[in-house]
Amino acid sequence: MQKISTKDLLSLENYSQEREKIRKNLIEIKKDRKIQIGGNVTLLFENNATIKYQIQEMLRVEKIFEEDGIKEELAAYNPLIPDGNNLKATMLIEFPDAVERKEKLSYLIGIEDKVWLQIGENERIFGIADEDLERSDEEKTSAVHFLRFELSNLMIKDLKSKVTLFAGISHPNYNVRTQEIAQSISNSLSKDLD
Repeated sequence: MQKISTKDLLSLENYSQEREKIRKNLIEIKKDRKIQIGGNVTLLFENNATIKYQIQEMLRVEKIFEEDGIKEELAAYNPLIPDGNNLKATMLIEFPDAVERKEKLSYLIGIEDKVWLQIGENERIFGIADEDLERSDEEKTSAVHFLRFELSNLMIKDLKSKVTLFAGISHPNYNVRTQEIAQSISNSLSKDLD
């Protein structure tokens, strides 16, 4: 999948004019890129469109318009775009109440290393977590992690052939497996594997 360059980005002024339309389009894209694992974990699978939106939003919020600042954002976000033989996801651990969230995150240390995908009868693929920096410590895990799932050629072929996809987490305090993932999600994710 193509990485994003400065020529792919809108100016702050043009983005501001197009922002609402872009946001509505992205909501539609994300519908087929989310997998809910249990009641508290969501995987949002990134692609060129989701990352481009994140970059544009960061540039807007931070009012970054100089070339060096834009290049820094590109360098930070481009690694989150799939490379053609993997899937990349942002993992969100969600507990609405702040006190409960703090407590639960202390019980979920290491959960980011226990997230898996399974395509058909292939072996489970465990995500490689947080290659940019460590997001857990001895007291708690972070509520946000970045995962990379490396797929074999057979797994890619199977996903593109509409073989069933499952996801799960095998952590002692959060041991959950999804039902079969909707075909619309599998189809969307398989487009990342070109």
